[in-house]
Formats: sequence, C-alpha cells, structure tokens
Amino acid sequence: MTDQSTATEPPGPAGPPPGRARFSPRKKQRISRIVQYVVLVAVAVFLVLRIEWGSLAENFAKPDVAVQAWPDVFTVALKNTIIYSVGGFFFAFLFGLLFALMRLSSVLPYRWIAIAYIEIFRGLPALLIFLLILFLPLALPGFEVPGGTYGQGILGLTIVGSAYMAETLRAGLQAVPKGQMEAARSLGMSHARAMISIVIPQAVRIVIPPTTNQFVSLLKDSSLVLFLGVTGEYVELTKFGNDLASTYSNATPILVVGVTYLLVTIPLGYLASRLEKRQGRGR
Repeated sequence: MTDQSTATEPPGPAGPPPGRARFSPRKKQRISRIVQYVVLVAVAVFLVLRIEWGSLAENFAKPDVAVQAWPDVFTVALKNTIIYSVGGFFFAFLFGLLFALMRLSSVLPYRWIAIAYIEIFRGLPALLIFLLILFLPLALPGFEVPGGTYGQGILGLTIVGSAYMAETLRAGLQAVPKGQMEAARSLGMSHARAMISIVIPQAVRIVIPPTTNQFVSLLKDSSLVLFLGVTGEYVELTKFGNDLASTYSNATPILVVGVTYLLVTIPLGYLASRLEKRQGRGR
C-alpha cells in the first residue's frame, strides 16, 4: 500500500518573481502622488530662485503707474467693454435662435442657409471678422454700420457669437421632449405658437449654463474691438491698457486690465458652474 503521507501535494500559487517587490495598487498610487508632489515642489523652488522679483515688480506692478489707470479703467474702459459684450450677446442670442430654428426647419433652403452661416463663421478666426468689418466701407462705399463705433464692435461680436449660439440653442431645442409639441398641437395650437409658448422657453432654460459661458467668451473677445481703431471715449479694456502701457513704457496697466477682466469673468464662471450643477440635480 502506498503511504498517503508521501503523496505529492499540488503546487501552491506562484510567489512574486525574485528581486521584484510586490506593491498593492493603493501603495503604488501613494508613491505616484509623492513623486508628483516632489516634482511640483522642485519646480516651485526653481522658479522662486530663478525669477528676478525686483525687476518683475518694477515692470508689472509699479504703484505710481497703476494709479494712472484710476478711475478711467472702470468708468470708461470697463463700461465700454460691457456695452460691446452685452450688445453683442443680445443680438448673437437673437440671430443664434433664428439660425437654430432655420437649421431644424423642414424647408431645405432654410437649412442650407443656416448650415452655411454656422460653418463659415465658426471656421473663421474672430480677428479676421473684425478686420473685415474694418474694411467694409471700402467694399460698400457710403455704407455705415448703425451706431458708429459701438455698432461696429457689437456687429463683430454678434457675428462671432451667433454662429456658436445657434448650435447651443439647437441642442437645447432638440433636448425638449417631442411630446411637448405634440401635446400643444393636440390642444389646437399652431406650430409657431407652440414653438414660441412651449418649446423655446424650455430650450432657453436648458441652455442657460452654456450661454453664460458664451457671454464670458464674448466678453474676452471684446478685446478684438481694438483692431477697429477705437480711440478716446470708445476704448475697451485691452486698448486702454495697451495705450497706457505704451505711454509709460511699463506693463503695469496690462496687469491692471487683466485683474479687471478677472473681476468680471471669475464670478460669471462661478455662476455658470452653479447653474450647471443645479440643472444636473434637477434631472
């Protein structure tokens, strides 16, 4: 009889290869995080030691030059920036809604026109559009944009913004359940009245967060108004800072203008983020 105690036992699970440590995923993640922190600290120390802080403060944070921007940076430059941005956003929203409806229309020529407009003006650089507006009187002698300098700036931002707004609003219109339109039609509403009373208000509520971001983008794009050659009482923030920096041969006004932009864009960005979160909870 064979001795049962001498029977060969099945081999156990293979151990880790010799010379190679075995780390758990959590330990690997901890090591990776420590390495990242060390690299970040090393980069920060390098920058602190490398930058000439005195020269930086002299050229970008000179108090006596910063004082020269006050109070015109708010009463003139920021005021004009808001006028250009709000005006451009208002008309961009209206034309964006029009082109969104045209793109969803069952009439084929309307769709072609909307697609051509959206693709062309989303594909062109915003700077090129402002330059085209600048040279528009040469192509159309005697033609003047209503509103003068303000009108030119608002027109440029309208063209830039409406192409993007059209796609945002189209997505909002398509997000409204089709049953809403069917229910309205069953109550005897015409298609146009149902769109105006039922569908469009719901679509607008859906796209409030992305349209807030669109306004922030237009606010920053308003800096391109300087290429229209605005002067005096029509200057916006970027033109104002550039002129003052040239006058004093110092970049401090550019920093002042940058901070002024952030005073507006950061709260708007925070508002857009809160609206997105609220909308996400409501779904």
